[in-house]
Amino acid sequence: MLRLQVLKEAFFGLDAVQQRLVVGSSALAAGGILAYIAHKRRQVKTIPLGEGWWGAGEKPLSEDEKIYPFQVQTSDEEIKDLHERIDRTRYSDPLEDSGFQYGFNSTHLQKVVSYWRHEFDWKKQVTVLNKFPHFKTKIEGLDVHFIHVRPSHRETRKVRPLMLVHGWPGSFYEFYKILPLLTENQDGLVFEVICPSIPGYGFSDAPHKKGFNSLAAARIFLTLMERLGFSQFYVQGGDWGSLITTNMAQMKPQCVKGLHLNMMMSGRGFKVLLSLMIGPYLPFLVGFSREDVRRLFPFFEKNVWEMLRESGYLHIQATKPDTAGCGLNDSPVGLAAYILEKFSTWSDFKNRDLVDGGLERKFSLDDLLTNVMIYWTTGSIVSSMRFYKENLQSNLDARVDAKTGIFVPTGFAAFPNELMHVPKSWAQIKYRNIYSYTFMPRGGHFAAFEEPQLLANDLIQFVRKVEKS
Repeated sequence: MLRLQVLKEAFFGLDAVQQRLVVGSSALAAGGILAYIAHKRRQVKTIPLGEGWWGAGEKPLSEDEKIYPFQVQTSDEEIKDLHERIDRTRYSDPLEDSGFQYGFNSTHLQKVVSYWRHEFDWKKQVTVLNKFPHFKTKIEGLDVHFIHVRPSHRETRKVRPLMLVHGWPGSFYEFYKILPLLTENQDGLVFEVICPSIPGYGFSDAPHKKGFNSLAAARIFLTLMERLGFSQFYVQGGDWGSLITTNMAQMKPQCVKGLHLNMMMSGRGFKVLLSLMIGPYLPFLVGFSREDVRRLFPFFEKNVWEMLRESGYLHIQATKPDTAGCGLNDSPVGLAAYILEKFSTWSDFKNRDLVDGGLERKFSLDDLLTNVMIYWTTGSIVSSMRFYKENLQSNLDARVDAKTGIFVPTGFAAFPNELMHVPKSWAQIKYRNIYSYTFMPRGGHFAAFEEPQLLANDLIQFVRKVEKS
């Protein structure tokens, strides 16, 4: 207070011209500080690339960096073992009128399993899987599997490299319907698409050491793209794929020309809290549209209670994945129930009220069981579940990627039946350069699998905007 009084007396002791000079200088200084803050905010920040070794034993002095062709294979013995295990399944009786409210309805499960046992043709589906070229390459001690699909007619068109990244309990197979839409000419726009399997999923090796999280996966996928000869490319992801591709953009923003997501993590902080308080009544004050209000509120019912109903698996997999996983790895029917229940509910919460879970409203049994078979034949359910523990055993909000903004051009396709809705105003807290935010007319969590045309259209319009900028 004494210092303020001295300053006040000194200021008023000056003549009018001197006072104006002091005020002008102060305004310039304040403006400079604000401009500096704005500049620092716009500055692209990155997160460390890091390093890792996930193979068995000690890291060797050198690693084979060649890329090898790979084919999905099966055998009569593999199919015979599957059928014998299915034939020995013990079923429990469902509660009356319970639909899918308690999980996968066991009466309908028997119908799905009967189709699996007597009509599903795994050898035929292996041929379907092999219709696109598969490869493997060793990165950080792991054989990383990916499919690589080039446009059939390149001609003089510019081909944009694009990586699509899946999540849990999905696989690279989720993208089989969207691939032709992206690799065929779209008015001069065409993509060369790479779809990797996250290490620990499907045909990619599982890490042998603790700690393999989304940051490690992002670094491996950046190495993969570099090994394939791409210095700049687009990335797209949902579920874990959204976090992995976001981390890729944070690590090497100079390489990621654009980031397209169909799932985002919800923001936090004072701005989010304020918008939840004001949003239902004066949405325009907090940047909400009418559609945001419709999807978000009542907030506790749609975003708290629903998540509690749907996140039991997450708590198991984030704490003791191996315990539940050993049962799923041993029982094909248990594995199918565990995985397919997610394709029911995460497509539409209303499917819980249906005896058949609405499974075939969006998917064919052949497609669903092919995804299950990728987990079953590779024995990868346990290692895929561990990815939750590796990412969630510490506070995600305290990680370096949570504290770092994303500055690459970003597009977001907001599907109405996604697990949680993230308004654009929340997304902008972290994603600082949103080129495109689209309220999708229908669809849920498995966007590429459910609505390939809608997702392809949104991705294409986003890339067009980036290319024109």
